[in-house]
Amino acid sequence: MSHSSTNSVRSNQFSRNCKSVSPGSYSCNALNVDFSSYTATHQWTKMLECAEFVGAKRSKHTVVAYKDAMYVFGGDNGKTMLNDLIRFGVEDKSWGRACATGTAPAPRYHHSAVVYGNSMFIFGGYTGDIHSNSNLTNKNDLFEYEFQRTMWVEWKFSGKMPVPRSAHGAAVYDNKMWIYAGYDGNARLNDMWTLNLTGENHQWEEVEQRGERPPTCCNFPVAVARDCMYVFSGQSGMQITNSLFEFNFKTKTWRRIGNEHVLRGVASQPPARRYGHTMVHHDRFLYVFGGSADSTLPNDLHCYDLDSQVWSIIQPEANSDVPSGRVFHASAVIGDAMYIFGGTVDNSVRRGDTYRFQFSSYPKCTLREDFGKFFNDKQFCDIQFIVGPEEIKIMAHIAFVAARSKYLRTKILAARDARRQQMEKVFGSGCLEVRTCTSGANHEPLLEVRLPNANPEAFEIILNYIYTDRIDLKEPYTKNIIILITDIYQLAGLFLMPRLAHGCIQYLDFKINKQNVLEALYNADRKKIQIVKDHCMQFIIKEENFTDVVMSNEFSDLDKPLLVEIIRKRLNPCKIVNEANLEKNVGKYQVYPNFKSTTLESDMAVFLESTGKDFCDINLMLEGQVIPAHKSILSARTQYFQGMFRSFMPLDNTVNISIGDILPSPEAFQSLLRYIYYGETKLPPQDALYLFQAPNFYGLANNRLHSFCKYSLEHNINYENVLQTLEASDYTKIYDIKDHALKLIVKDFSRVARLPKISSLSRELLLDIIQAVADSHGEFLTRISINTDI
Repeated sequence: MSHSSTNSVRSNQFSRNCKSVSPGSYSCNALNVDFSSYTATHQWTKMLECAEFVGAKRSKHTVVAYKDAMYVFGGDNGKTMLNDLIRFGVEDKSWGRACATGTAPAPRYHHSAVVYGNSMFIFGGYTGDIHSNSNLTNKNDLFEYEFQRTMWVEWKFSGKMPVPRSAHGAAVYDNKMWIYAGYDGNARLNDMWTLNLTGENHQWEEVEQRGERPPTCCNFPVAVARDCMYVFSGQSGMQITNSLFEFNFKTKTWRRIGNEHVLRGVASQPPARRYGHTMVHHDRFLYVFGGSADSTLPNDLHCYDLDSQVWSIIQPEANSDVPSGRVFHASAVIGDAMYIFGGTVDNSVRRGDTYRFQFSSYPKCTLREDFGKFFNDKQFCDIQFIVGPEEIKIMAHIAFVAARSKYLRTKILAARDARRQQMEKVFGSGCLEVRTCTSGANHEPLLEVRLPNANPEAFEIILNYIYTDRIDLKEPYTKNIIILITDIYQLAGLFLMPRLAHGCIQYLDFKINKQNVLEALYNADRKKIQIVKDHCMQFIIKEENFTDVVMSNEFSDLDKPLLVEIIRKRLNPCKIVNEANLEKNVGKYQVYPNFKSTTLESDMAVFLESTGKDFCDINLMLEGQVIPAHKSILSARTQYFQGMFRSFMPLDNTVNISIGDILPSPEAFQSLLRYIYYGETKLPPQDALYLFQAPNFYGLANNRLHSFCKYSLEHNINYENVLQTLEASDYTKIYDIKDHALKLIVKDFSRVARLPKISSLSRELLLDIIQAVADSHGEFLTRISINTDI
């Protein structure tokens, strides 16, 4: 059967398959992409600037979202305080003054504004005549603006109230308004108050806060998500930090989301400490923009994933109108976009510009969760590590371990060669390894690798890091934890994993204290880990630590050489080893000079493309092409392969590949493998057409791949790949994409016609192109005689 005939049969089968759509699957013909109204995700767009006759340029104001508009109140224009209320309509993209009756709040800035029901509530702030420097004072009044009646109403209270304040935070949860921290004119605060916004009893109540609350602060933003309020940075005097704090409304408990977690990675550092910034919540993310960060005005957009607890910087879409850095601006979320307005830029210049940022709402990447669950379930394990002098047995998967550690990869290859030689010695040269154990994925005996000098607990934690790129120690922080991290650090050097080692140093830097530093010093000295020892020494000899450490009971128990060394360093401090040298010398183990820190994604990418070739244990067959792969990685990410390998194993160790009733192109299947191995979501539109049904067919954890397929089709079809897209959409019967491709071909026909790909198109597709050109340019083209051999 010819290739074109085969495609015809497969297309008919696929077309019939699409008529019956099961729950959770996708009807291919139901794919509708509105290209005309599409806005690229992560794109900044400059909107209409607010004209001076509508409202002044300003900063220190508030912005709230109500239905399809944002409302701006107050602030200052550099000369006077403001109390006007202006409105930006998202649909008509226009500014106007909002209608208002009743007595408006006095002009003010650094107040707060929240929306509840059909009303906006304004609390506190700083008011007076800044030009004449008179009547300047903080307020604790509360005003309600009713959107539907366009009316201002002041609420009156008796009894205990929050002290007047400005630059505070406000939120709405459980029908209540919550006020937190701020500045009262003399000191920064960290008290919390709540007010019931429903019923007849409107009385302020102070909240008894538990847990690790933030330091007293002002000029910080708050965001509400998942029954919690989040606070990030702000002006806190000497205690200013870039920590993210979480307040649980139900338990009234604070929790600091520490930045000290081992291995959040260089690329996932939190934003620098700052004040006057904004933070909003959308989907599962918190977004931080702007502010003053140590005398700079950055314009990066930082994102915090509430699921993975990882910070990242959002790279804006090409051709974005990225706003300049600014402080004391305001922002709000409307629909699937964030709008920011105003603020102060360099040289105290107020702005009246408006920007829109288009969010992405993709399902989260489950790569680490999938791999971590697979490690914990211990399915299909094919290697057993014999660890420590007690010979503790710890099972794992060859593919994951070999992908992450060059040292362990070498050990695995040596153990495999030794086993083969032993089998040949017993059964003769050329024998097949006897399958006597059902623990391995292939029902083969588990490969054994001995690590006699490793700490089993530390090695188990490193294995978890190998699968997930993270170490989260949930036990209380004790001296034993410090020793454990030191052991992990030592093994990280042995296993040539500098990123893990660097994470251990970061962890120790945060967690070493007066109570555990001597234990850590003793352990580092005994194991000859110089960088940890130097770090402990530097901590001990600090003025604020030295006396307490020396007077402790543990100090007198130290060996005499260590005691002498501490005293000498105190008298003559020497330069401590710089952490920047970590990758050159990790502990007592010399790391290869060109060995660089890597992530889970980068290691798995290299493993798929090159280093994993020696460890393939399954053949995937596609159109006669053999694609070697790894059972454990396929099983970790897809229910399809996990179920197959659990139920039966093909005798020839070969699996024929399809997606439903169609065969993907080899290029599309390589895109799918990249997604399975390391979460890659960049794929050309022609591959996206083949992979639309892959999440459902293969049983992926969620529809993230499907979402990026749609994104690719919406965003990446151009004249260079439009012919491949046309061919793929015709094969998969996704006709709205085919129509869109034909329109692009007609629009840029002079360049498309010169592409080499056009010569390999089928006769039917060439006729479709000619018909599209004819429809666009006139009927005379339809009279052209088409050679039947085309």
